[in-house]
Amino acid sequence: MPSSILIVEDEPAISELISVNLQHAGHYAIRAYNAEQAQTLISDVLPDLVLLDWMLPGQSGVAFARELRNNERTKHIPIIMLTARSEEQDKIMGLELGADDYVTKPFSPKELMARIKAVLRRRAPQLTEDAVSVNGLRLDPATHRVTSQREGEEIKLDLGPTEFRLLHFFMTHPERVHSRTQLLDQVWGDHVFVEERTVDVHIKRLRSALKPTGYDSMIETVRGSGYRLTKSG
Repeated sequence: MPSSILIVEDEPAISELISVNLQHAGHYAIRAYNAEQAQTLISDVLPDLVLLDWMLPGQSGVAFARELRNNERTKHIPIIMLTARSEEQDKIMGLELGADDYVTKPFSPKELMARIKAVLRRRAPQLTEDAVSVNGLRLDPATHRVTSQREGEEIKLDLGPTEFRLLHFFMTHPERVHSRTQLLDQVWGDHVFVEERTVDVHIKRLRSALKPTGYDSMIETVRGSGYRLTKSG
């Protein structure tokens, strides 16, 4: 599934190279040339991943990464550092401040795309096109199909687009309790301003779509906390 990736790189040629390759890989590329521009963009809409140059004019990439990790709203955004600094101590510093990966310049665009895919698969599996299965319920983002195989035969389930995204998020994060606010941020996006009650409405629709195959019991309400998908349902 398309991911929005923020490139924070002050060298236009490198920024353009990365942007073109991201678009070819099916992602949305957003560009900033310093930390101040990046912060303005992030204040508007959270990206799914940040490619962050170590050496930037003004605030350094390292300082900006630390700032992102210390902010409640941005602390979970995956970060890949881009830098010409290849010494082991620099890599350790980058990883210790919270970067998810560290790519040294010059780099192969193919390698960078592979690193991005790996980080997204690890940190945000709901943004990949990998099919996911739980207890015979299978969701395939590439074909936008949800099927049940619990009774020995494949049954296609009909879900609306929001219910599909909601189920995909639950299935890639099973057994975890998510508050309504967290679900709004992760499924609708933190830039979409809707009431928390909206989550309840779509949970009800999701359960209704799953009920014919008995999978509705997997979506549990955790009183006072939110919702979770349980594998034992």
